[in-house]
Amino acid sequence: MKVAVVTVGNELLAGRTTDTNATWLCKRLDDRGVVVDRVTTVPDRIADIARVVNEYRAEYDAVIVTGGLGPTHDDLTMDGVAAALGRSLEEHEAALAWLEEDGYSRDDLASGTTTLPAGARALHNEDGVAPGAAIENVYILPGVPSEMKTMFEAIAHEFEGTPTYRETVVAAEPESALLERIADLREGFDVAVGCYPGESVRIELESADEDAVEAAATWLRERVEPP
Repeated sequence: MKVAVVTVGNELLAGRTTDTNATWLCKRLDDRGVVVDRVTTVPDRIADIARVVNEYRAEYDAVIVTGGLGPTHDDLTMDGVAAALGRSLEEHEAALAWLEEDGYSRDDLASGTTTLPAGARALHNEDGVAPGAAIENVYILPGVPSEMKTMFEAIAHEFEGTPTYRETVVAAEPESALLERIADLREGFDVAVGCYPGESVRIELESADEDAVEAAATWLRERVEPP
C-alpha cells in the first residue's frame, strides 16, 4: 500500500508551526507496513489543495490530508477536497448527531462545522469539534495533533501493507571509507541500504525478508569498525 500525506496551512509554510503531524503519520504508517511516497505541504487555498489531492488520489492507494478543518475563513480543506472530487458540500447529519450526543446543539455550532463533501463518511472527532471525512481514497483529518492522532487510530486498520524488517549497523568510520563495502553489500544481499552520517555512520538495512536483513547486518558488522 502506497500513501501520500498532505498537510495544509499557511502557518506551516511560514515556519510558525512545526509540522509534527506528517512525521507522526509517516511513522505510524511505516509501522503498519505502508509506504509513504510523498509528503506535501500546501497553503490555505482551495485551488492548491484541489490540485495536489487530485494528482495524488490518482497515483496512490490513499491520500491523507491534515489541517484546515472547521468553520473559520481559512478552513478550506473540505472545499479543496470537494473540488478535487467534483463533489458539492452539504451538511452531514451523522456528524451533527455525534456532536449533539457530545452536548452541542445546532445553535452552538458555527455555520459550516458539519459541512462535508457529498457522499463522504464522517469521522468522529473524539477530542474536538470539527469532524473529519473519508471519501473514495481520500482521508481528511484535523490539524490539531491530538485530534489528528485520535482520529487516525480509529481508522488505522484501513491502512495495511507488507511488514518491513530493519537492522541498524553503526560504524565509527567516515561514510566515504565505507563506499566499497556498501557496494558489495548491495550486490550480495537483497536489502535497501541507507547511510546517515553523524558522529558515527548509521547504516540502516531494510527488506520484507527478515532473514535477508539479519544476514546482511551480520555480514556488515563483521566488516566495519564499531564505535
